[in-house]
Amino acid sequence: MSILSISNLTQSYGDFDVFVGLNATISNDGKVGMVGPNGIGKTTLLRVLAGLDQASAGSVHTARDTRIGYLRQEAMEAFAGRDNTIYAEMLTVFQGVKAREADLRELEHQMADQGADDSLLARYSAAQEAFERAGGYDYEVRISQVLQGLGFSKSDWEMRLAILSGGQKTRALLARLLLEQPDLLILDEPTNHLDVDAIEWLENVLKTWDGALLIVSHDRYFLDTVVNRIWEMSRT
Repeated sequence: MSILSISNLTQSYGDFDVFVGLNATISNDGKVGMVGPNGIGKTTLLRVLAGLDQASAGSVHTARDTRIGYLRQEAMEAFAGRDNTIYAEMLTVFQGVKAREADLRELEHQMADQGADDSLLARYSAAQEAFERAGGYDYEVRISQVLQGLGFSKSDWEMRLAILSGGQKTRALLARLLLEQPDLLILDEPTNHLDVDAIEWLENVLKTWDGALLIVSHDRYFLDTVVNRIWEMSRT
């Protein structure tokens, strides 16, 4: 089953055709790498597939309720107007979990004040199960693993997004996307601002990614390690 399909997709600017009549599909668990020379239109295509730009002609179809995450090269655009710390930005992924945690704390206060009758115990048990299913007992561990895996030391976590370098913002955006776990993760040159250890860590994460991947990268070893299918863009 396909999570994404494109049909006769064309993108033109005036008389210049970036690409014409593209047809392709990505399966629900597809791991696709995209290669081609600089300027061929890879980023242009990714922006259309991610829904940021409209194609000149053709269509893009995604499976119902598909969540798409896109690592763009211009991470500053993604964080425009946001002044969270790095750690606070990661916490935004878990707003639903935090709300369930607040419900638990409120029920605990009620039990302490009023005693734990059967009705209150049943509500607490249901809330606790919902919190656990949502990953409430491990989300902080996940944040720590992802940030450290991508090269952020704990002393970096309180840095504000506004003062980060372009490369740091890209790594922060990648971290947030990995925590969001979208159904289709689109990555544009994800290794550009990573050191060797972080690249190896990312390879291991993506090799077992529970979803579909579309990755543009100049690092062919990285692609060979992570993907099982290649799209090649070329001038004809």
